[in-house]
Amino acid sequence: MPNPQPPTLLTPDWSTSYPMTLRSPRLARLHTRRRLTMWNWTGDIEDAVLITSELVTNAAVHGKAAGHELWLRLAVLEEGGVLSIEVSDPVCAFPAMGTESGGGREGGRGLLVVRELGAELDWFLRAVLGKTVRARLAPASASG
Repeated sequence: MPNPQPPTLLTPDWSTSYPMTLRSPRLARLHTRRRLTMWNWTGDIEDAVLITSELVTNAAVHGKAAGHELWLRLAVLEEGGVLSIEVSDPVCAFPAMGTESGGGREGGRGLLVVRELGAELDWFLRAVLGKTVRARLAPASASG
């Protein structure tokens, strides 16, 4: 009788595309909350949901190009359980981080919010088209 092998533990990694519309951030929030809950990620899930929403909103507003979608990838990295939130869009330009909160203008502060929540933020050009904006958020055990 063969010895049964223990199950292989998979590193949580999930991705999907969304249309370039303002309904996509809501869907991304729902999907992110569900995935992180299913994965039992130990970080602040609501912070991760807000970060995802900000990045997806930026892509839907600033990365819009006819015939293209935006992509969201969530992955819990093996090294320390850090959550990587990646949002890709077809535009190569990276929007400048807004610093003003006056003027009655809503917007321009999303990336500042991401940083205020403790995420490491970077971006890179994609091999074929566009860019990826990545936020990394530490789990509760590593953030305090």
